[in-house]
Amino acid sequence: MPELHVADTRWSVADGCNLLDALSQAGVSVPYSCRAGSCHACLVRCVQGEPLDLKPEALSRAQREQGWRLACQCQVSADLHIEAFDPQRDGLPAEVAAVDWLSATVLRLRLVAQRPVRYRAGQHVVLWTSGGIARPYSLASLPDEDRFLEFHVDCAHPGEFADAARQFKVGDSVRLGELRGGALRYDPDWQEQPLWLMAAGTGLAPLFGVLREALRQDHQGSIRLVHVARDDSEFYLRAQLQALAAEHANLTLEWVLRSELADYLLQLCGVARQTHALVCGHPDTVEAFAKRLFLAGLSRNQLLADAFLTRS
Repeated sequence: MPELHVADTRWSVADGCNLLDALSQAGVSVPYSCRAGSCHACLVRCVQGEPLDLKPEALSRAQREQGWRLACQCQVSADLHIEAFDPQRDGLPAEVAAVDWLSATVLRLRLVAQRPVRYRAGQHVVLWTSGGIARPYSLASLPDEDRFLEFHVDCAHPGEFADAARQFKVGDSVRLGELRGGALRYDPDWQEQPLWLMAAGTGLAPLFGVLREALRQDHQGSIRLVHVARDDSEFYLRAQLQALAAEHANLTLEWVLRSELADYLLQLCGVARQTHALVCGHPDTVEAFAKRLFLAGLSRNQLLADAFLTRS
């Protein structure tokens, strides 16, 4: 049986077992959210030995050469010496610059990193609390324009990170883990084409950044932004979006209650051939939007979708 070695602990595991499961069962603290190789919260470094990596393309060549692997995507087939991601050693220090409530359940968190972070609208990064709680969040800020990194935390339901975020105060320390590309982006080649941005809940966060990037690049085609929320109070960026729509005649805003989503989707039809759609939010809503857009004539290569993780 293969043997795992972490810090001063060694133990045998079943051949072919999932590395994340093996570590978790032994009490080794490795955060995770998606188990699909997307969030990158479960980064570990292979000091000695090599697991069977089922998704090698998820990491860059440089990361792999440094020994980094995603525990959720690895199977143990030989002896392994593992180091878990240490936010104090491997993360980028950041400080809470502002924390305020955009609605009764959506917390806006603004961070200032110790050194500049190069990112693009639509990306996400793993956030670590001082207590070692980690979770990936999408950036709502706009690079080269905002002096902070902005995140929108859905606190409607209990969750380790959300519970910790409620207690944040200005000046508190946070660590930034890996910055990820994510599925959402704005392409300047779309400038003359219709652009649909469809968000559910805090799925609006990255699309708010993408929208501002499109407007900054003087997008000429029509832009349609749809926000789905549990109730009217959860349309948490309504005033900011309405201000943008007042300045840009090509921007149309729609607010849809979750209870009315099925009827709204039935009305979606006749999507223009060159339309690009970006969809973000709860997996069920993302899937519902995607299915309806395909039926309305949108080709698969014109849809970019990012389903938010439900584990918090």
